[in-house]
Amino acid sequence: MPQSDKPRSIPWRRVWVGLAVGALVLGGIWWQMRANAPTAVQVEQVALGPVTRVLAVNGNVAAQTAVQVRAAVTATALDVTGQDGAAVVKGDTLAQLDDSKQQAMLDQASSALEQGRIVQTQAAAVFGRDRDLAGLVARSVLDDSRSRLDSAAQEVARLTALRDQAVIEVSRYKIKAPIAGTLMSRAVDPGQLVDPTVALFTIADLSVLVVKTTVDEAYATQIALGQTADVQLVGRGEILAGKVIFVSPRVDAATGGLAVTIGFDGPVTTPIGLTATVNIVVDQQTALTVPRTALQGESVFILVNGKAKLTPVTVIDWPASRLIVTQGLKSGDVLISDSTAIADGISVTKAAP
Repeated sequence: MPQSDKPRSIPWRRVWVGLAVGALVLGGIWWQMRANAPTAVQVEQVALGPVTRVLAVNGNVAAQTAVQVRAAVTATALDVTGQDGAAVVKGDTLAQLDDSKQQAMLDQASSALEQGRIVQTQAAAVFGRDRDLAGLVARSVLDDSRSRLDSAAQEVARLTALRDQAVIEVSRYKIKAPIAGTLMSRAVDPGQLVDPTVALFTIADLSVLVVKTTVDEAYATQIALGQTADVQLVGRGEILAGKVIFVSPRVDAATGGLAVTIGFDGPVTTPIGLTATVNIVVDQQTALTVPRTALQGESVFILVNGKAKLTPVTVIDWPASRLIVTQGLKSGDVLISDSTAIADGISVTKAAP
């Protein structure tokens, strides 16, 4: 039978398979080329420069001298003269407590002392007469009168001490200002029963203000007396100069904080308790620094012959965006400033600024 002259159909399935295989091969080649392409990175040249290490903390304005005034005894307040915000002078009476019982004891002590003095006067008169009549009275009589005079003198001394003690006890019922300043708070009213456990008044000397703050124990050893500080008060734009005037000798075990006081270089007038931001200058030197983002663990990457080289470094860890490098780098090294997704030995190129 003769063959038909009709042309054969094209095998389209094979064509599509071939195209797909070709696309996969081309895609693999493209991805391989992409993987081998250098990674663009931001770099900076390491160089010596002035570095200031600053510790930023928050604190509150306080009076350098402030005292809490308490009652020395338990008694009822009869009269309270101290008022919040009032200026007081050392020795001013702030409150009078009920001292009627102690006043009665003082009266008794004063009466006993007066009686003792009368007895002493009489004994002195008898002894003086016997002494003047020494040749007419027996020696034993003179000795007895001298003994009675000595006893009377001793009794007067004892009664005087009792009277003085009673005076002191009465004075404890009058609460007085121990320093001059401003009465910041009052916690007692007439008729109230008070005792030594409760602070009745707080007096502050507002002529000298400070900032009291707390430093985390991680930086406790870095703080020292005399370090300069910049202070900014809430609501005020200017920067006030100050210095560290007190560093506690102990870290609070409960909070892990070290109490620090900052004094102002000049007079400051502002409300007590106002929040302040303090930048304490801990160190100033010339050193190499790197951005914190350059660190990967305890190493950084430097650019050497088109590749990232992992380089161990020693830094002074500090709450700042740039850290001082003490070992591992030298001036002129080209540092990769962000170590994210960087691995040792990969090809890199400088990114456009």
